[in-house]
Amino acid sequence: MNNPYQILGVEQNATDEAVKEAYRILAEKYSTDNYTGSPLADLAKNKMDEINNAYDEIMNERRLGNAQSGQNSNGYSGSSVYDEIRMLLGSNKIDQAEDMLLQIPTVNRDAEWNYLMGNVNSTRGWLDEALRYYSAASSMDPNNPEYVAARSRMENGRRGYAPGNPYGTYNAPRSDAGCSGCDICTGLMCADCMCQCLGGRGICC
Repeated sequence: MNNPYQILGVEQNATDEAVKEAYRILAEKYSTDNYTGSPLADLAKNKMDEINNAYDEIMNERRLGNAQSGQNSNGYSGSSVYDEIRMLLGSNKIDQAEDMLLQIPTVNRDAEWNYLMGNVNSTRGWLDEALRYYSAASSMDPNNPEYVAARSRMENGRRGYAPGNPYGTYNAPRSDAGCSGCDICTGLMCADCMCQCLGGRGICC
C-alpha cells in the first residue's frame, strides 16, 4: 500500500483533526453517490476504498502509539483510549475493541481494562471469562458501582444471560413459556371426559 499520508494529502505530523478533515473532503469528492451511472463509478469506488484504508491505517497507528506510550508518573493515562474502546463496543466492533485492549501493556492493565475485557467476553457469550475479568475489575476498584454491578449481574444471572449484551441483561425463566407434555395429556383427558358425558365416544383406551 502507498504511504497513507500521501493518499490523504497531509504531512505525517499532521494533527488528528487535520487528518479527519482531509479524509472528509476526499470522501465527499469520491463518494460513489456522485458517480451513479457514470463510467467512472468503478474508479471512484477504488479510490474511496484506498482513502478508507489510508485513514484507518493512520488512526490505528496513532491509537497503538498512544496505548504504548500513555504512561506518566501516576501510571497509565489511557482514558482517551478507553473512551474509544467503549465506543467500539457500543458499535458492536468487538474484534477491534479487543485488539486495542491487547495492545495496552500488561503493567498498565487496570480496573477499567479488566471491565472492558469483561464486556468483550460477555458480548461473545464467554460467561466464565467475563466473570473473571469483572471480578478483577471490582477487586481493583471496589468503589466503582459499574464494575461491582457487572460482577453481580454475571454471578447472579449467568443461566439466563442474553449473549450480545455487554452490560449483562439477564432473562428470568418464565412460568408461561409454553405447555409441557403433561399439560397436553391432561387436556386430552379432560376433553375425553367431556365428550363421554355428552354422549360421544371420546378417546378409545
